[in-house]
Amino acid sequence: MAQETPVAAAPAPAPAPTTQRRRRLRRPGQTAAPVLFISVAVVLFVVFFLGPGLLGLYYSFTDYTGVGDPTFTGLTNYEKLFGDEQFYSSIGRTVLYTVFAVPAHYVVALGISLLLVSAATRFRTAARVLFFLPWLISPIVTGVIWRWIFGENFGLVNYVITVLNLPRQQWETNGDLALAVVILASTWSGTAFTMLLFIAALRNIPKSYLEAAQIDGASAAQRFFRITLPLLRPTSFMVILLGTLGAMKEFAMVQALNGGGPGTENMLIVQYIYQTGFERAQIGYASAVSMVLMVILIVIAVVQMRFDRREDLS
Repeated sequence: MAQETPVAAAPAPAPAPTTQRRRRLRRPGQTAAPVLFISVAVVLFVVFFLGPGLLGLYYSFTDYTGVGDPTFTGLTNYEKLFGDEQFYSSIGRTVLYTVFAVPAHYVVALGISLLLVSAATRFRTAARVLFFLPWLISPIVTGVIWRWIFGENFGLVNYVITVLNLPRQQWETNGDLALAVVILASTWSGTAFTMLLFIAALRNIPKSYLEAAQIDGASAAQRFFRITLPLLRPTSFMVILLGTLGAMKEFAMVQALNGGGPGTENMLIVQYIYQTGFERAQIGYASAVSMVLMVILIVIAVVQMRFDRREDLS
């Protein structure tokens, strides 16, 4: 009986190249380009954020006035700060402004976005351009425009009121009315960017969800509160977070509109920092106020992020 010839074993597959060999095969440009782009971002971060931040932290422990060499004074500025009534007043007015401005900004932007994505709305392209124009205007110009509209002696609104035989309103000398004008102006100028975020988020909602709910008999309000609004939660969180941080740092528009008036009744915290540092030449004290404001903003951001994370886990 013939012996069977042994079958030659199949050659083993070649081992896969290691990570080091793959790295050696990369072209130099594939590594240099990412490093170049990252290095530019790092340099800009250090020059315009980290460097000034560390310098401001150093100045907060000195009596620097902008002229001469700073003298280290320890915690003197912070001790003075926490006993300053004007500081607490500006912080309180800033919080009040934020509490009213952020919800108004959110509601107006979301309402306009719902109209612009609706199939029943006509001239949607022209409306988007019209609502986006205020965002292109400088905050200083925005303040001047609204100062002209709500001026007590020459304003358009008071002129219309007098034509209707109604009493003139004290838009500049009444602190509450002046704050209301600031909220209106900030909502008008800041709606455009938020509107774009909401429009993008609304378009990403599957239409099948809304159509299925409509077939089941859900009303328009039920579809909005049960489907649309919950699916907008990530965008809503970002809008509220950015709106809160932006409102706490509002300066240029308010400075051009009423300068924190009447008097100092509507002086926000950044205006207080500006006046203290540049008009009174108390750079060290203004730096201490800036450090406190930075801590407040960090706490607000961390609390909102923790709250959003708990909502995701629940």
